[in-house]
Amino acid sequence: MKLRRLSLLVLAAAATLAAAATSLNHPSGTHGLLLVDKVGARVRFLDAVTFAERGNLELPKNPHDFALSADHRFAYVPIYGAGVYGRNPNPEHEIYVLDLEQRRVAKVIDVSPYRSPHGIQIDERGLLYVTAELDRKILVVDPAAGQVVDTIAHEGSGHWLAVLPDGSKAYVANKNDKTFVSVLDLKTRKLVGSVPMPRGTQGVTASPDGKRVIAMDYSSPEMTVIDAATDRVLERIPLAAKEGAYKAYFSPDGKWLLALAGTTVDIFDASDLHKPQRAVTVGAFPMGITFATDGNTALVANHGDGTISVLDLKAAKVTKTFMAGAGIETLTYY
Repeated sequence: MKLRRLSLLVLAAAATLAAAATSLNHPSGTHGLLLVDKVGARVRFLDAVTFAERGNLELPKNPHDFALSADHRFAYVPIYGAGVYGRNPNPEHEIYVLDLEQRRVAKVIDVSPYRSPHGIQIDERGLLYVTAELDRKILVVDPAAGQVVDTIAHEGSGHWLAVLPDGSKAYVANKNDKTFVSVLDLKTRKLVGSVPMPRGTQGVTASPDGKRVIAMDYSSPEMTVIDAATDRVLERIPLAAKEGAYKAYFSPDGKWLLALAGTTVDIFDASDLHKPQRAVTVGAFPMGITFATDGNTALVANHGDGTISVLDLKAAKVTKTFMAGAGIETLTYY
């Protein structure tokens, strides 16, 4: 009996670790909400149910993105600088490590001499992969050691990136600097290929099962579906929106794919991207999405007007809109 119980515990632990590894860059949770207020140069902590603000931390300009540790104890937030892509004359060079339980800055990782950290992802070993746009490199950061341990050149400027759930590869969006997505082998830490994007690339995301990568066209309402096994383009799918596309998000369970363009969120059934799209109008310039653990609710950060749209995915409608800071770029349940 004791042996059987031990075996069950081992299997349960293995299942928990596998689930954590699968969802590292597709987080959710019930403890709270973390909002990266780029325009307001703050991170904000909200109640996961009432959406009331429970606290905030002022950061240097401008925080953009985030990654969470596997246990959701820490958030890693790159500080880009006060500029924007292509115009960032005074770039920053830090990653702030935030203690989510205590809602405080735990430490600051200085990535100098590298500049303008922006997109960030994490792997199962806890290593961070961060775009350094002005230096045209991906930084490999060990947050425990508090330092850059390696860099990966990828021939483009780099803005956002997606790491596969098994940590084997990363895909780097180069905006309009290079008309391809860079493909990196994270074991050898080398550039191993590229995926053509004739008009450039905005956001990029990997599916939770690691089979597909979605890259958003830089100037047109279109998304490109990439086979992660071969790095070949499977298809290019027009969006219902009429403006250029820029970001996409898979739900942690892999059921939904949401694409952002203009003031529209296009909702896809991720099991069949050819099913009819359901377009929902949200606030100005939506940039970030997070999914609740109920599998049916998404929050959309409308960077252009400081609002958050609460989205019912099954009904494809906004059920609530509330103010949250000056301009949230990314957010997550944790």
